[in-house]
Amino acid sequence: MTAAAQSASRALDVRPDPHPGDAAAIEIRGLRKIYGATDGADAKRALNDIDLAVPTGAIFGLLGPNGAGKSTLINILAGLVVKTAGSVRIWGFDQDVNPRMSRASIGVVPQELNVDPFLSPAEALEIQAGLYGVPKSERRTLELLEALGLADKAKANARSLSGGMKRRLLVAKAMVHSPPVLVLDEPTAGVDIELRRQLWSFVRELNAGGATIILTTHYLEEAQEMCDRIAIIHRGEVRAEAPTDQLLARIDRKTLVIETDGPIEDLEPIRRGLPAEVSLERRAGARLALSYPKRCAALAPILAVLSETGVAVRDMTTEEPDLEDVFLELTGDDGPDAAP
Repeated sequence: MTAAAQSASRALDVRPDPHPGDAAAIEIRGLRKIYGATDGADAKRALNDIDLAVPTGAIFGLLGPNGAGKSTLINILAGLVVKTAGSVRIWGFDQDVNPRMSRASIGVVPQELNVDPFLSPAEALEIQAGLYGVPKSERRTLELLEALGLADKAKANARSLSGGMKRRLLVAKAMVHSPPVLVLDEPTAGVDIELRRQLWSFVRELNAGGATIILTTHYLEEAQEMCDRIAIIHRGEVRAEAPTDQLLARIDRKTLVIETDGPIEDLEPIRRGLPAEVSLERRAGARLALSYPKRCAALAPILAVLSETGVAVRDMTTEEPDLEDVFLELTGDDGPDAAP
C-alpha cells in the first residue's frame, strides 16, 4: 500500500474512545416532539414515544414516507431540534447530561448540498474542524480529501465542484471530528448510477473501519442491500424495527409468474380450479401472476390447473417479497415519496 493510500485509509478510522461497551451506539427512549403549544389545538405531534436502539457497528436503515418524522429525529440527534420529552444517548453520552460529547460523537451528512460557494474544500474542512474544537495538530483535512477522491480539488473554488463532488465534501465535513456515528440523510438523492455505486462502496469501507452508519433513503432496494437492521417510521411512530431478513420474512407469500403463448381472455376457469389460498392476476405481456403462502406446497396444484385449462406455459419465474412490499404493508398507501 502506498503512503497516500495508507493516509486515506487512516482517514476512515473512527476514534475508539470513549466507547459504550456493550451498549448501543444510539439509545432512544420515549422520544417525543410536539411543535406548537403541547396543549393547544394547533399542536403537531411529529414523534410519538419513539424507542430505538442502533447497535454499535451496524448499518441501520431509517425509513418512512415524507412527513413520517425522520428529519425531526435526525435533527434531534444532531442537536438542532429540542425534544419535547424522552431521552437520547449517543455513544454512551446522555444528550441532556453531556450535550457537548453527545454532539461530538455524531456526524450528519444532510440531504441538501449546502456548500459555501466561496470556500475551497480544504478551507471548508478547516473551518468545520475549528467549530468542533479539533486542534490543528489533529486535523486530517488532506487525508479526508484523499479518502474521498477530492485531493486534486483541495484548493478549488467550491462553485467549480460537480454535484457528486459536493456530496463527497459534505461527507468529509461530517467526519472532521472523527465521529463514531455517521448519519447519511438521502446520500444518493439526485446522483447518477456511478456516483451511487461509489458512495455505497465508501459507506461499506467506513463501516468496516468501525463507524456506525444510520441511513435514510427513498431507494428501498438500496436499503435492503445495505442495511443490517431497518426501522420503519410512520406518522411519528415506529411501525417495525428488526434485522432486514426478519422484516422480509413478515410477508408470508411468494409469486409464480407464468408467461403464456398468448393473452388469455377468460381467467375464471383457472381461478375456479386453483386452491383457495392462491390468488391470480393478469400482468402485461401475456403473463399471469399466482401468489400463495410460502408454507403451502402450491406449485404442483397450480401447474396441474394450468394444464387442465389448456394454458400453454412458455416460461416461469418466482418472485420473493422485497422491502417495498413490507414498507407498503406497514405504511398503507403512503409510499416512500408520499407527501406529508
